[in-house]
Amino acid sequence: MPKINRKSKTIDDFIIDYLEFCSYKNLSIKTIKSYHQTLMLFSQWLNELKEITDIKKVNKEIVEDYLRFTRERGKYTFTCNPEGASIANLDKRENDGKTIAISTLNGYLRNIKSFATYLEENNICKNTKIHSCKFLKTERKAKEQLTDEEYKKLIKSLDLSKFYQFRDFVVINLIFDSGMRLGETLSLNIYNLDIARRTILIPANTTKSKKDRVVFFSSNMSKLLQRWLKYKDAMVETDLLFPAQRTNAVLSIGNFEKNFRVYLKKAKINKKITPHGLRNNFCRRFILAGGNLLVLSKILGHSSVKVTESAYLDLQSEDLRRKYQAYSPLANMDNDRGY
Repeated sequence: MPKINRKSKTIDDFIIDYLEFCSYKNLSIKTIKSYHQTLMLFSQWLNELKEITDIKKVNKEIVEDYLRFTRERGKYTFTCNPEGASIANLDKRENDGKTIAISTLNGYLRNIKSFATYLEENNICKNTKIHSCKFLKTERKAKEQLTDEEYKKLIKSLDLSKFYQFRDFVVINLIFDSGMRLGETLSLNIYNLDIARRTILIPANTTKSKKDRVVFFSSNMSKLLQRWLKYKDAMVETDLLFPAQRTNAVLSIGNFEKNFRVYLKKAKINKKITPHGLRNNFCRRFILAGGNLLVLSKILGHSSVKVTESAYLDLQSEDLRRKYQAYSPLANMDNDRGY
């Protein structure tokens, strides 16, 4: 491929170079797609509204102006091109123009900062001060949790005489018991499973960190997995642990999430719980049972304990609340006032 002179490169050219760099670093397809969408929208805004085509003119003030613009305009009011609007079905979206989530804006800024780091490290731009842009403060909302009774209702809503529901039943229990991500779980094959040691090796090509990771499961889960393996092998011929029955291919995340919503509705659980919420429930129960935060971080595959602390701060607060109740000075003091 012929090289393009740096002086003649457009902002879009630099973005493509950056995406190739991300691919070289073996970042996930999902992450690269996020960078692509964010940066191409930003580039189009620079060109159309600011008439900026020189990457060196992009700085802190410009980025902050873009975030203000996006926040004021709301959802889906600015797209790269008419084709993009058509693909996104903007004419059918009921939340067109409604307030964009602060977490989404912070995601845009995070992606732009990552791009700025690449530009500076490759001496394309200097002193942009983009990294000094501050993230917007968000109001923390505690993640919704399933009670013991709700979880029992959920798994009882599945018909285990049907292949796909028995499969989903095992997946639900495995995520709840091990803390794996849904995508990691669905991509497993039988060789990742060690029944004797009750461990699962999640290969690097399916983990978010792109590193091998080991998770564990209980003796109860071991019995369920053995039961499932016998049933699966009698029904289909594939090394996949949780295949799609008709194609014997990897079951898509979207299809499982669709099934999961049906199970919640059938169980009459009116909470915003997703399959990823099962992972959150695992974390909550691990912490409240006295589990070590460092161990939890390793099991989850987080890059550091700080990531785990940030993600599950509300769960740690609940842990402290429960422990406090056992040591409350007033509750443990004899008094004759009746309170």
